[in-house]
This record gives sequence, structure tokens and C-alpha cells, in this order.
Amino acid sequence: MSTSDQSATPLVLSVDAMGGDEGPAPIVAGLARFIAKNSGVQVLLHGPGEHLKPLIEKRKITNSVTIVDAPDVVSMSDKPSHVMRHGKSTSMWSAIESVRAKDASVCVSCGNTGALMAVSMIRLRKAEGVNRPAIACLWPSRNKAGFNVMLDAGADIRADEEDLLTYALMGASYARNGLGIASPRVGLLNVGVEEHKGRAELKVAHDMIAKAAPRGDFEYVGFVEGGDLPSARVDVIVTDGFTGNVALKTGEGTANFISESLRAAFKATPFSRIAALLAATSLGRLKKKIDPRRVNGGVFLGLNGTVIKSHGSADATGVEAALVLAAQLGRSGFSDKLAARVASAAVLAQDVETDRDVAKDKTNP
Repeated sequence: MSTSDQSATPLVLSVDAMGGDEGPAPIVAGLARFIAKNSGVQVLLHGPGEHLKPLIEKRKITNSVTIVDAPDVVSMSDKPSHVMRHGKSTSMWSAIESVRAKDASVCVSCGNTGALMAVSMIRLRKAEGVNRPAIACLWPSRNKAGFNVMLDAGADIRADEEDLLTYALMGASYARNGLGIASPRVGLLNVGVEEHKGRAELKVAHDMIAKAAPRGDFEYVGFVEGGDLPSARVDVIVTDGFTGNVALKTGEGTANFISESLRAAFKATPFSRIAALLAATSLGRLKKKIDPRRVNGGVFLGLNGTVIKSHGSADATGVEAALVLAAQLGRSGFSDKLAARVASAAVLAQDVETDRDVAKDKTNP
């Protein structure tokens, strides 16, 4: 298919309407806001038709939304194993199936993360060269784009050196297509920046990622520390899912604590209330900068299809943000580009092993 043919094909997104904590209402509200700014996009909305039809008619978005009837719902308490056995009639399964059938480019769901990853892996399958898929999240930063990419944010608590190399390639591709960074700077999260620090697999991954950088079209900056997550030194932070998830939850908790503390401080006295009024513009900029709704959407990387996990508590603003990201990735042909990058991971890893064997032979004649 030519580029002109692709551009003429309307973008189709697949949306799970039933995964959010508050049901379909905020999801449809966010969808309406998104469609108002993206009139050329078509949406497959999955869920009980009798519940969804009045909502989309009220929002006057029937021309852009097609309801795919799916009577059942995956709850936040459902175990992934249960969903795998009994979830074929759920809105989540149906939404992923549309991507598998290539009826839609990207799936968006606010539902149960474990179940969403399990169904995505079974129905979409892992891309060639991927041992463990990853969840990539956006982290507010000092960079021009406003965000850094961090992965893995919790898809798998383990990661060996080859997994970390794959994460570097996938993260760089995401930064290139999702944030528009031509040559992303990639860092490997460690307990220090010195090369002798860290676990054995991190030291091996350090060499492998450095070797892969020229062919992967990214710049490797070496080891980075926790303080670099929001820094302008790096665009992509690579780590295992255990560390990444702890960092993500810590960052979200800290942001909420700061927001609550500021509100309490500015309400403490009449003078502080006056100060709050005087600082309203600056406080508004700060709130926008750290507002988690703006970065609502963890992307499942390493599958044969793109899936975006939105927060279960997302309101209309958060849902709209996830859909904007989905549209950007869908228009860029992200899934195919990512697959091409990942397919080179095994070759790059083998090159590093060969170089290491040659070096050993030279030192041990």
C-alpha cells in the first residue's frame, strides 16, 4: 500500500467503554471531546449496546462512533486467569480483538491492567524478538517535549540484559513516534552512574545498548539515577518492571502529596489565601505540569498491535489524553515501525556476544 493510500484511509481506534471505575459515562465524555478536535477519526466503542447508545446520542457523536455490542465487563477484581477462561464476551476482549483483526489501529482501555496485558498477549501475541513485553509511561520532565519515556513500568518484574536491550529499542521508537524526537537519548537506570556499579545483568546490558545505539538511531548516555527521571539529560529511561513500577507509584504519590500540601498551605490563613490569588497563574502552570491526566496512557510495547492502558479513575480529560496518544501512534504506523526495530534486537545482541568472545580470545591466546 502506498503512502497516499495509507493517508486516505481513515484512522480507526478501538475503545473499551466499560473498563473505568465510573463506568462508560466519563469515557464517552472524553471521546466526545476528542472527536470534536479530530473529526476524521472513526471509533469502535465496545460494551453493552443498550447502555452506550443513549450516551453517544446525547453527545451527538453517532457519525464517528460505531458500537460493538459486548455484554460483559472485566472488573478490577477479576483475576487474569478468570478473564482468559471466561472473558470472550467482555468489552475488553472485544476491543483487543478489533486490533487483532486489523479493524482498528490502536486499542484503548481503562480496565484491569493484569487482565488487559494477559488478553493482549494471548490475542495479539508477542512481536518477533520480544521475550517480555513492557509498559511504557510518560514522565513529566524538563525536556522540550515536556516528558520522558520510562519502561518497563510494571508489565514484568524481571528483565535480563537482552530484555533491557529490547526495552531500549522499543523506548527509542516510542519517543521517536510518540514525542517526535528524531534521535532519542537513552539511559539505563542504576544505583549510580559509575560503570562498576549495579547488578551483573545491568553491566552487560550497558555494553549491549551502547553497541546497539548507532544502528538503533538513538544516543546512549549510559547509566542514569532516579533523579534523572524528570531531567533534561535523557529522553528514555530503561529499567525492569519491578523498579519501574515502584518509581512510577512513588512519583504519582509524591505529586499528589505536593498538590495536597500546597492546597492546605494556601488555605491556612487569610494572608495565605491572598497569596494564593496572587500566585494563581503560576500555580496553574505547576498544576498543568504535574497533572497525571495529561500523561494518561501506558503503552504496551512488544506486541503485534498497539494497546494503551488508561487509568481506571480517568475522567474526560484523562480519556481524551489517552485517545490523543492513540491517534498519534496510529497515524505514525508505530506498530510496524516498532516491530522492525525489535526484530534487530537479536542480531544486535549476537554482535555483542561475538565481540565479547573475540575480546576473550585476544586476552587468552
